[in-house]
Amino acid sequence: MTTNATAIPVSTSVHVVRADYGNPIHAAALVHLLDAYACDPMGGAHALSEFVKANLVSALAARPQAYSVLAFDGDRAIGLVNCIEGFSTFACRPLVNVHDVAVLASHRGQKVAEKMLAFAESVAVERGACKMTLEVLQGNGGAYRLYQRLGFANYQLDPAMGQAQFMQKWLD
Repeated sequence: MTTNATAIPVSTSVHVVRADYGNPIHAAALVHLLDAYACDPMGGAHALSEFVKANLVSALAARPQAYSVLAFDGDRAIGLVNCIEGFSTFACRPLVNVHDVAVLASHRGQKVAEKMLAFAESVAVERGACKMTLEVLQGNGGAYRLYQRLGFANYQLDPAMGQAQFMQKWLD
């Protein structure tokens, strides 16, 4: 799917773009940034496997429901947001899950994630999405406060039933 969303400048040297999975510079940036995030305690503190590094970009490119946003400071890749479109049965419309948000430590606190998420939201709106979702670790207070500031809130249908809990089950 194509998008008319244009690059959103963060400052004079930082720019945000939709990743082109066929562009070798974007592909390398995506893998590098996701690996840096995976190595961070907030990403699990384990490097990506060689299999993931070799196959991630082509796997994302094969999925029309996936899109990524990159931030560059000049020519240096400094931020990444990966998004995967899902479907809301209650709204009968697409939704977009923000699966990864990563900013290199050298550029945190400079609103890079905020600008990337605004760009990702513009793409979601173009796709007709009814909402965006994401997960955040309880210990990642900075990210949690950012997401709240941007309008994200804990999910619940009925306050009497409490908030939804994010769960997983590995299938390997």
